[in-house]
Amino acid sequence: MTTIGLIGAGNIGSTVAKLALAAGHEVVLSNSRGPETLSDLVAELGAGARAATADDAARAGDVVVVTVPLKNYREVPVEPLRGKIVIDTDNYYPDRDGQITELDEETTTTSELLQAHLPESRVVKGFNNIFFTHLAVLARPSGDPERTTLPIAGDDDEAKRVVAEFFDSIGYDALDVGALAESWRFQRDTAAYVAPYGEDVSDPDPADWPARPVSSETLQARLGEAKRYRDT
Repeated sequence: MTTIGLIGAGNIGSTVAKLALAAGHEVVLSNSRGPETLSDLVAELGAGARAATADDAARAGDVVVVTVPLKNYREVPVEPLRGKIVIDTDNYYPDRDGQITELDEETTTTSELLQAHLPESRVVKGFNNIFFTHLAVLARPSGDPERTTLPIAGDDDEAKRVVAEFFDSIGYDALDVGALAESWRFQRDTAAYVAPYGEDVSDPDPADWPARPVSSETLQARLGEAKRYRDT
């Protein structure tokens, strides 16, 4: 059993927490408003879940999921995450986050920004390219022909191995895309972002798209399309 710390308890954070608990892990949740605001969610999640401050969630987690608006990434605690494996779910939305020159110019990626903020942590990009409603329902046991694959990227091979094991425990395969510098391949507005897991061209709202499993081969093809988009 592993303890998963969550810095951020919104749609992705709460969904990851549910999957982790179902797999036998414990979860420690936090948000920017304080642990008392998470009492209803903790009660809904049940045994194995508790609320804490962001610092405490960071210290408690064997693996820590950072799932906050990108504009707030500098508020993620540094010291408690020293040496920790951190899963970064952040995406860049300029309307919400403001313009970030390095991202607009494509000289870095969202996860490299977080890694620079957490220089002694081991950041792995994950969970950012799937809509939370699809993440909630596509989990399947290992070996299931409808097992879905999610991409990961990171600069530390051991950290990626641990994250892949965590993904496996909650019902997903992981596809290693490479270093953090390659994580742009499944960021927002690429072919590998959200749409593979349930696109319905007649409906603009991903929340209404029926979920569909995504194989490693399908994901690889989408990642290839994303590379071509960036190269053109």
